[in-house]
Amino acid sequence: MADDIATAPVIDLDSAFQESGVGPILEQLETELVGLRPVKRRIREIAALLLIDKLRKDVGLTSQPPTLHMSFTGNPGTGKTTVAARMADILHRLGYIRSNHLVSVTRDDLVGQYIGHTAPKTKEILKKAMGGVLFIDEAYYLYRAENERDYGQEAIEIMLQVMESRRNDLVVIMAGYADRMNQFFTSNPGFRSRIAHHIDFPDYSADELLQIAELMLKEQNYRFSPAARDAFSKYMTARMSLPHFSNARSVRNALDRARLRQAVRLFETRGHAITKDDLMTLEADEVLASRVFAAAEEAAQGADS
Repeated sequence: MADDIATAPVIDLDSAFQESGVGPILEQLETELVGLRPVKRRIREIAALLLIDKLRKDVGLTSQPPTLHMSFTGNPGTGKTTVAARMADILHRLGYIRSNHLVSVTRDDLVGQYIGHTAPKTKEILKKAMGGVLFIDEAYYLYRAENERDYGQEAIEIMLQVMESRRNDLVVIMAGYADRMNQFFTSNPGFRSRIAHHIDFPDYSADELLQIAELMLKEQNYRFSPAARDAFSKYMTARMSLPHFSNARSVRNALDRARLRQAVRLFETRGHAITKDDLMTLEADEVLASRVFAAAEEAAQGADS
């Protein structure tokens, strides 16, 4: 026994990590996603688990393969789809799925509207996702207890069977609002028992949303003027106080409208020479023209009255 230990090969963990190719994906998550520290930490932990499991297999240490199905909970625009895509990359590079492709679906892609329609639809999606990751957004809409004639339960039963029997060839990630997902798992305990990793995505702060806005602008070769940056910071504070706020999605929508206003402003000044800097820069008026400021003021006055 002592001789076996003495002659056992030494594993260079750092080299194994570099050879896996996981490092650049984790770095990409750091650079492309602002904030989300708990999420990034959990993804690193899962990557570490899978790398160690792979090394154990390489030296002949057999064990039950880790369960990889996941649940992502959080409000819209918090990066769930992006993280799911990076998770597919990690799983593929470590050899847990055959391909890094991500198939993103909703209830409409899985559930039919008449008898005999649901099973073929669900099986077709599962076939398409096999070997990769199936991402089900707003998964709780699969279950509608109030409607006895709803066919979502049929899709659920098919998926539960495949998640168990083909778990070495398909990873399912279910996503949605935290409270609704908890209710969904309570109503469908078969899903909860098959999901090992529950990751909550927090909302972004106003400062983080401003960072996201500047990254989005940089990707499109735009930028804020100093005054526009201050105006957008105030815009985000106002927007966060209103209904239907969607984090990064709301940022993207606001920037699209600001770019539209900039284009109109530049077009209306035709006849005057403009520079490359003019084409790149969003000014404060492009942000302050938003109706969000008036809506937030009205909401605040209504709350005080």
